[in-house]
Amino acid sequence: MFLARVTGHVVATQKDKAHSGQKLLVVEPLNVKYDDANHPASLGNTGRPIVAIDCGGAGERQVVLVVQASSARMTEVTKNMPADAAIIGIVDSATYAGKTFHQARG
Repeated sequence: MFLARVTGHVVATQKDKAHSGQKLLVVEPLNVKYDDANHPASLGNTGRPIVAIDCGGAGERQVVLVVQASSARMTEVTKNMPADAAIIGIVDSATYAGKTFHQARG
């Protein structure tokens, strides 16, 4: 399970019937970046975007919780579906080592 930012979407007119009606989003996994004193400073991109099935109604630029492999096929939306990554939550806030890295607006 990891944090990622939604960076785009995928439109596929030809796909497996099980994926019909499913929203596919491009997500960029995030990691903690450290400052010169080796303190957590910010969340940064990994440079390795993936496509995930959206199980929670996520939108562009939101920070989300993503699962991969067999865990991606354990949701109500993705059971019995070929899936390698699924968005299972929208992150309200993320804190690590006493520092808040993300706080949802609104």
